[in-house]
Amino acid sequence: MDFQQLFHFLEKLQQNNSKEWMDAHRKAYQKNRTNFIQWLDELNDRLAAMDPDYFPTPGKKGMNRINNNLLFHPHKPVYKDHFGAGLDQLTKQGDFYIHIGISECLLAGGYWKPENKILNSIREAIDYNGEELKKIITKKSFKKMFGSLYTDGNDLLKKAPKGYTTDHEHIDLLKHKTFAVIHPLEKKQVLQDDFTDYVVQVYKEMLPFRRYLRQAVSV
Repeated sequence: MDFQQLFHFLEKLQQNNSKEWMDAHRKAYQKNRTNFIQWLDELNDRLAAMDPDYFPTPGKKGMNRINNNLLFHPHKPVYKDHFGAGLDQLTKQGDFYIHIGISECLLAGGYWKPENKILNSIREAIDYNGEELKKIITKKSFKKMFGSLYTDGNDLLKKAPKGYTTDHEHIDLLKHKTFAVIHPLEKKQVLQDDFTDYVVQVYKEMLPFRRYLRQAVSV
């Protein structure tokens, strides 16, 4: 995968974000899209080979549309400034997310603002065995790669969630409305020859966290 070529295309798209420009450069878009899908297919095969619980997700299925949804977000540009995809995609939530773009590059996984049914299931798992989750997210190598659970400042309840007391031993976890982690990437990392190996390494480190959540919502 020629990520340098992809970055070049996305930079040009960002500077000329219109349907007219995209129509005139459709071949360049299709070439980058095809290459990215092929790279995703190779990554999909590698992840499936190392994780017995992996849900096979071909690149074409995992890749997100480049068009922004202008119906609900009319003020956004016509096109996104990145290529995004979700692998190990049993559902649209909880997958292993890859984001390669101009503004940012990152790898992520977990549940972003899940619906109440899923959120309640995760909280029930924490109530039953929060020690396991705490052990996973406080592991030295995990903290080095992901820091802490994602929050944008609005993802934490000010009070204990319904059904739980403020003195619950895992109240700090129960207050979360999003259960996800992010690993930021620098452009130079994406351009390195061993980038795919690095993605696999991040996947492995994230796996116990995602398995905990998967078990929580499947019970």
